[in-house]
Amino acid sequence: MKDTSKRFRIFVAVFFLAVVIVLPTANPTPAAAGQASTKEAADTTPVVIGIAHYAKFSFAAMMKNAFELARENINKGGGIRGRPVKLVYANDQANPKVGEKIVGELVRKQGAVMLVGGYSSSNSVYMAGMAEKLDRPFLISTAADDRITQRKWKNVYRLNPPASGYTQGLEEFFLNTIKPESIAIVYENSPYGTGGALRMMWFCRERGIEIRKILPYHRERTNPAYIQRIISPLKDEPPDVIYMVSYLKDAIAMVREIRALKIKSLLIGGAGGFTHPDFITKAGVDANLVLTATLWFSKLKYPGIREYCNEYTDFCGMIPDYHAAEAYSALLVAADALRRADDLSPQSIRAALDKTDMITPFGPVRFSSFEKFERQNNLPTQVLQVINGKLECVWPMDLATATFVPPPEWRMSTSK
Repeated sequence: MKDTSKRFRIFVAVFFLAVVIVLPTANPTPAAAGQASTKEAADTTPVVIGIAHYAKFSFAAMMKNAFELARENINKGGGIRGRPVKLVYANDQANPKVGEKIVGELVRKQGAVMLVGGYSSSNSVYMAGMAEKLDRPFLISTAADDRITQRKWKNVYRLNPPASGYTQGLEEFFLNTIKPESIAIVYENSPYGTGGALRMMWFCRERGIEIRKILPYHRERTNPAYIQRIISPLKDEPPDVIYMVSYLKDAIAMVREIRALKIKSLLIGGAGGFTHPDFITKAGVDANLVLTATLWFSKLKYPGIREYCNEYTDFCGMIPDYHAAEAYSALLVAADALRRADDLSPQSIRAALDKTDMITPFGPVRFSSFEKFERQNNLPTQVLQVINGKLECVWPMDLATATFVPPPEWRMSTSK
């Protein structure tokens, strides 16, 4: 019994001696800790960002090229803490139900940590609502419907100005340069078109500008007979200005028909299709001296804009318009937020987006609340004119690349 007790005491002593010897090695040495961090930092699992877009939209290729150029540059710069960015595209097909469905698929099936994109306002409202329901940050790059950032959705941010802000530069141009006394407003019946038209109506009524006609139309119908029927009421009593809120195909059709009817009003577009490079190419001489509001111009003086334009032109073979600048810059903003976020949870990403303060090729980006908007970037807009087959900035004066050229046949209102 004594021998057994003695052997037990010896065993316990040896056991504790072994523990004392081994314990120091149980905690990692600085070298071991460094190796663990290196392994963690070497994680190459892609960070997935979902891109919601409409594949048949006239700016789709331009914007996709911009997203891809941004992705390439982000990954060249180290990605998100060493992890590459992976873009997963989903086509909303200009259908609200499909839009809601693809947001669910991007989040649940593809594992997107956040969403970027959104062109069509009518679809983006539904997609933004679904992103809110799924608690996934969504940075809108292009859709303009005011309601998108007026719904108190904590996950929805917007880079581009809302529709009501599109005409700020144009309104200043009206008051300081052409001073119109009458106007006709022609717009396509979508949230984008309606929002732009309503803003112009309010401005004209506040400033005492006579609204001669308000002419909505279906954007799906751009055959010449239909367009002529919409425009012909303007022939008998032409206003000083015809203001059009249109996409590319209908913008071309509208301008052609107005020229064919020899209506001698000053033609002004509300951005949209009027800034597309194909507008000048396809409208030809009919595009000459048309003006348009715009959200961005390649000759603005933001830092890095020239380098971006040159790189985009080399990458895509064409000069970018504001849609491409929005897409490129939106992805840069998303990557910046993901890098600064404590982790990739929705809460951390939102916290990083809230603190965004950066300069992009599209301009400064800070998300703030003003008027009825929340998490909305706020930028000035410009006025362009087609002069000798090229778009030139004619307002504001400090950014102008040319002087406004009145059409030689333009006559002010006959009521004067």
